[in-house]
Amino acid sequence: MPGTTQQDWTTPGAHPVSPGVHRIPLPLPHDGLRAVNVYAVEDGDALTLVDGGWALAESEQALEAALAGIGRDVREVRRVLVTHVHRDHYTQAVALRRRVGAAVSLGTGERPAISAILGRSGERLSQQVSLLRRAGAGPVADAVAAHDPGPVDLENWQPPDTWLDDATDVALTGRTLRAVATPGHTRGHLVFHDAAAGLLFAGDHVLPHITPSIGFEPLPGRSPLADYMASLALVHAMPDALLLPAHGAVAGPVHERVDALLAHHEERLDATLAALAGGATTAYEVARILTWTRRGRAFDDLDVFNQMLATLETSAHLELLVDRAVVTSKTDDPDGIRHYLTV
Repeated sequence: MPGTTQQDWTTPGAHPVSPGVHRIPLPLPHDGLRAVNVYAVEDGDALTLVDGGWALAESEQALEAALAGIGRDVREVRRVLVTHVHRDHYTQAVALRRRVGAAVSLGTGERPAISAILGRSGERLSQQVSLLRRAGAGPVADAVAAHDPGPVDLENWQPPDTWLDDATDVALTGRTLRAVATPGHTRGHLVFHDAAAGLLFAGDHVLPHITPSIGFEPLPGRSPLADYMASLALVHAMPDALLLPAHGAVAGPVHERVDALLAHHEERLDATLAALAGGATTAYEVARILTWTRRGRAFDDLDVFNQMLATLETSAHLELLVDRAVVTSKTDDPDGIRHYLTV
């Protein structure tokens, strides 16, 4: 199967994954994910990209070199279909629009996020700092606030040319990609399904070796994990397809990985309940009991950014347990901290 060799998935270049489709890993400096996959899809004499990458000089150079390797040019990019609003997917799409005139499309569910980013002043992680304090994670909130990079450079955060609704069919030369709303990782996340070719451009919704973060966005939904698990079930109900993820190698059947992700979150929910039964009452206390990453690392061994993600994800698991009526919650703490108790 193309693209499933043992070669390091971050190796630069344009790697064929299906007729007319190439996977192009672009660098993410200082990022544990290492790279993000942009997919170049032949669209007649032009190219359509699925995701744009992070607007960095080295990423732009890597994209140009990869396209040159298959006899194409960045000026042939006429459209970028972006799966979600995170900077490693969206910002280079906007930069490409400015440079070569490529039209940018984004899920309509990301409208609040774009508005929040464009209207923001001061700390760019202020929403996350507030959520951390509500989770009882004062030390993490203080550390995040102290290291906040400051105001966002808005040049590459301008709105898209087109907002895509759920079930919108995007016609390319010789194929149709259906945009499917899969909220959870972000409120407006989309996957793009090529039913005829049996391909799913999955963004960060379904990843082959890791679970995507839940709740890390400018304006998280009320219960992002409930949204995420419902979106996984939705994808499982679609015809199976080859998984084309945003991070990692092309990875075989989508349904198999969705089953594993659903099972993983059920295990995390059980572990969260066990932590509550052991006396923890806040998301921060639960997060410090659980282990993290595939290597089972202790919370205190994570860097501040990943402690933030761990706490926010724990909050999402606790809120889903509240939705399932096996946990109750209250916010009568004078500091506004949310506490949870098993029923």
